[in-house]
Amino acid sequence: MTDNRMLISTGSLTRESLAGQVVVVTGAGGGIGFEAARALVWLGARVILAEINKNAGKAAAERIAQEMGAGTAASIQTDVGDERSVSNLARQALRMYRKVDVVLNNATIAPLGAVRDVWIKDWDASYRVNLRGPVLMARAFLPGMLERNHGVFVCVSSVGAAYMGAYESFKAAQVHLSNTLDAELEGTNVLAFTIGPGMVRTATAQTGIEKIAPLYGKNVEEFYAMSKDHIISVEAAGAGFAAAIALASRFRGQETHCKAALIAAGIDLKDQEVGKASRTFSDEELSQALELCRRVRATLAEQSEGWTKRPLFERQWVIRDFSHNAGMPAEQWLDLLGRLERCLEACDQGTLATLHVPVEQLARYYKHLEELAAGYEKDPAKLKEYTQIMRGWQDDANRLAALIGGQG
Repeated sequence: MTDNRMLISTGSLTRESLAGQVVVVTGAGGGIGFEAARALVWLGARVILAEINKNAGKAAAERIAQEMGAGTAASIQTDVGDERSVSNLARQALRMYRKVDVVLNNATIAPLGAVRDVWIKDWDASYRVNLRGPVLMARAFLPGMLERNHGVFVCVSSVGAAYMGAYESFKAAQVHLSNTLDAELEGTNVLAFTIGPGMVRTATAQTGIEKIAPLYGKNVEEFYAMSKDHIISVEAAGAGFAAAIALASRFRGQETHCKAALIAAGIDLKDQEVGKASRTFSDEELSQALELCRRVRATLAEQSEGWTKRPLFERQWVIRDFSHNAGMPAEQWLDLLGRLERCLEACDQGTLATLHVPVEQLARYYKHLEELAAGYEKDPAKLKEYTQIMRGWQDDANRLAALIGGQG
């Protein structure tokens, strides 16, 4: 397969970005895990597919080797919830490559249904794969990373919703595990972060949605339609995982998502759309958008600088809250707004027509702040003052989103 047919090849990353790195991807026999492994190999890594289904893992490794070259991928049958199996994975990986630089905890199971209806054995099984598994992987591989003072440990999160508690509770726990590791790894070159794939139409997701869509009073396609603006392909999700690993220093200690990682890697999913209509901006629109972009960016830069001066736990909460509600970490927002500002300054119509800048997400974050303030500020005068300020931020972001053409 040629490079131009792989999404990971369309951005700023190169085939040397992960050269010499050894990556373990759990649950890589198909779906997002397979596409992540494939993209990681394109970036120069050698990948071990840790897959419970021996035949699926072997077939996936053979497909990658046929496409990318002999020796680029290997498969080791692994049950991530079993300590002996994970220890065997670590021994075999070290025997093969003498080191493991990256662990991507992609393996998952997703029992779904109302909390009162899901059998406790299914809760136990979910814990075993979705939390016990990453803990065992951390115990098996972090010591070697710390000894070499080099490594990346990636957890995978998901956005919670009704009827997904037996799955999402342990996915949320992975976020907290990653945050704990980040604090414990401070001062080293071993990095931990969490990434969520977003809404992806995998076989696992399809099966789950067939079960829970009726609980929402919808069929499968109607359920997907609720999130149509946030659905990405399996390849895009895998490429996002790989891009985040290649850019791990940017995401250290954060909870991010695939779209943010793709943006950071210069990969715009809208560039992949066939027949996408272009947009021409007038001089007046360019001038107004530039002024608003500078204001929005200055506001966020001042806020993020203020977060660094807060006490540790408060700072961590604020940063996570921003990333969750704004869709990506502040650093990525500042970088993206900087790119937009430079395009507006240069009147670069071609780039502006395709640049994906979902500024309305910032407006939603400031609306969220307004709602938080209404809940804790008891002084009416101060609440009025804070509300006016935050509505000003919302207005700037909404006006900028409208000017650049609804980039979300």
